[in-house]
Amino acid sequence: MDQLNIRILSILQKDGQISMARLSEQVGLSLSACHRRVKMLETEGKISHYAARLNRKKVGLEIQVFIEAKLTSQRREHIEAFEKAIHEMPEVLECHLISGESDYLIRVAARNTEDYESLYRERLSLIPSVAQMKTLLCLSTVKEFRGFYLTA
Repeated sequence: MDQLNIRILSILQKDGQISMARLSEQVGLSLSACHRRVKMLETEGKISHYAARLNRKKVGLEIQVFIEAKLTSQRREHIEAFEKAIHEMPEVLECHLISGESDYLIRVAARNTEDYESLYRERLSLIPSVAQMKTLLCLSTVKEFRGFYLTA
């Protein structure tokens, strides 16, 4: 990836609604050259989609928790059952297979502790392949994901 593509991606991460004219101006390319590069980045899958970033608290999701989950075993059917169940829970914002003491790290947003408790008791804890879960309540966010830091 050259410096122009990196610059285009960096700008689009900050403002996915920027006009092509303004983007081309900021990176120093003609409108058509900039458009071609953006289309190429999309075709190559380097840009996977465009979306609005919501303010979690302003849409009523007051708490954020991280959950460390440990499975009963590493057998394929247990992993697949867990991952299928997680995919069906819209409250789960992210789920990562990790190394270490736990198998997964899950990020959840909820309206309040009662909503989280309901998710925990009625859905998460009922996944058959889960042996143990540890909830970590987020008190505040020091730095939130705003895009990848790209270098050549």
